[in-house]
Amino acid sequence: MMDNRKAIGVFDSGYGGLTVFKSIIQRLPGYDYIYFGDNARAPYGDHSFETVYQYTLECIEWLFDQGCPLVILACNTASAKALRSIQQRVLPYKYPDRRVLGVIRPTAEVIGAYTRSGTIGVLGTRGTINSGSYLLEINKFFPDLKVLQQSCPMWVPLVENNEHLGPGADYFVNKYINEILVRDQTIDCFLLACTHYPLLIPKIRQLLPEDVGLLGQGDIVAESLAKYLIRHPEIEDQIARNARLGFFTSGDIETFDRQASVFFGSKVVSAHISLNSMHL
Repeated sequence: MMDNRKAIGVFDSGYGGLTVFKSIIQRLPGYDYIYFGDNARAPYGDHSFETVYQYTLECIEWLFDQGCPLVILACNTASAKALRSIQQRVLPYKYPDRRVLGVIRPTAEVIGAYTRSGTIGVLGTRGTINSGSYLLEINKFFPDLKVLQQSCPMWVPLVENNEHLGPGADYFVNKYINEILVRDQTIDCFLLACTHYPLLIPKIRQLLPEDVGLLGQGDIVAESLAKYLIRHPEIEDQIARNARLGFFTSGDIETFDRQASVFFGSKVVSAHISLNSMHL
């Protein structure tokens, strides 16, 4: 009997989603996965809602064409600007048997457990912060939590140019952390609401007291996915279990493999996907 089970799809506009992907594989190592980075059109952070929606939908549909029954948007900008519209406007009518999940809701569901003062800081790209998605989602689960947001537009370029641990990063890490702390020094937990930002933890940590938490999303999203698959056996049963990984990029392969290996923590070998060949 032919095995028609397929991989879980993981999408990001570039490299940052690989930090989430790594955590997912560590938590759920037996499944097949396909990672797709839309590096040719990255970064998504400053694009309009409509542009991010269109780009994200094109990439999700490519993963659907590979047979993926489930796609994880390992990208805060795509989760903030496109996920809800795709879940409400596209899936029920065009792909009723497919599912797309993001990274914002799983984080919002647990963030209250990481603060003692009741005040947290959200650090993200300009697009994620301006969307207000974290304020909305966190308020659903923890309406009494005080949430301050800070956009950090220079952090992604620093990481993607491998300057995140060099002295050149110090100015911009100091700048954004100081800007949010000036507004409220009772913050005792910072959420890194961009999947690039975990690579800056050594720099950020130097500026904060030891008792102030730095919360990345990888482990939270991975645990949320594990629980989702338990709750939804009709999806889990469609996923292959050969522990195979596939990496694809819309950008240059050599550049992707070099950069992706930094984010993923081990060697990455990818294949190129032309945007013109995507299912539109």
